[in-house]
Amino acid sequence: MDKIKLRLEPYTMTLPSLLLTLVLGVYPILWAIRYMFYEYHGFGQEQFVGLANFERLIHDEMFWSSVGNTFVYAAGKLLLTIPLSLVLAVMLNGALRGRHIFRAIFFLPTIISTAVMSVVFYVVFNSYNGILNQLLIKYGVVSESVEWLGPRYAMLTMIMVAAWGAIGNYMLLFLAGLQNIPRDIYESAMIDGANRYQQFTRITLPLLGPVMQMIIMLAITVSLKGYESILLITEGGPFGKTNVMYLYVYQFFFPISTSGGGQIMQDFGYGSATGFAAALIVGLITGVYFYASRRMSKIY
Repeated sequence: MDKIKLRLEPYTMTLPSLLLTLVLGVYPILWAIRYMFYEYHGFGQEQFVGLANFERLIHDEMFWSSVGNTFVYAAGKLLLTIPLSLVLAVMLNGALRGRHIFRAIFFLPTIISTAVMSVVFYVVFNSYNGILNQLLIKYGVVSESVEWLGPRYAMLTMIMVAAWGAIGNYMLLFLAGLQNIPRDIYESAMIDGANRYQQFTRITLPLLGPVMQMIIMLAITVSLKGYESILLITEGGPFGKTNVMYLYVYQFFFPISTSGGGQIMQDFGYGSATGFAAALIVGLITGVYFYASRRMSKIY
């Protein structure tokens, strides 16, 4: 009897997690796969339409516009976040006074609620009475308010907000990688006459290869799927300038407004189809990155 209990113990301990995964993970995916072939608006009887949702998707200009916005958003976030995270990690890995305090300060945005962060940045970047515009006008940098959430700067603003929230997380991962590099290597390089730049390019970057691969992978997937701060600050507007893929999908399940560039009606069937297409795009980009990252593995 005791042997049976010992054998069943691992399964009983993992059973709650397994049930949650099935209910909150597997079942919604299967539900969405089924409704991709139906027209269903949340009430009444669903109607089987076959591949009509995918035919509509091919000609949906708003969806493909959101795909382009997603690429711009993800690329901008990556180009801003990864270098800054690496620079901060290198600086805070040295013998800097108060480095532990600085690490906590830069990591703090990671644990702040997205809703709270978005409300704060909306107040900061508001075009009419925002804090940033008030400061810029006060010190004579600009003569009139800048429309940070207008058509011209909205995407740039969203990229800066996203980078602010992500830098601390990737900085911590870079720090973990830097602290695993033996100090003996740097001491030997110094004896051989290598300067700081040579140590960074010939030692630090190559030995950070595995960590760099993981961080870039995380950054790509998170950036392509991110939409929460955009939802709360611009709702995809103005005129769809910041409407990204998963925000577009979200609006078919939970219609929020017309600021994303047009009226979106609740449609679970078409929303499931667009969600599948968005997941497929993310998966393809991830696969391309995995293929390309094989070359990176040759440096270590």
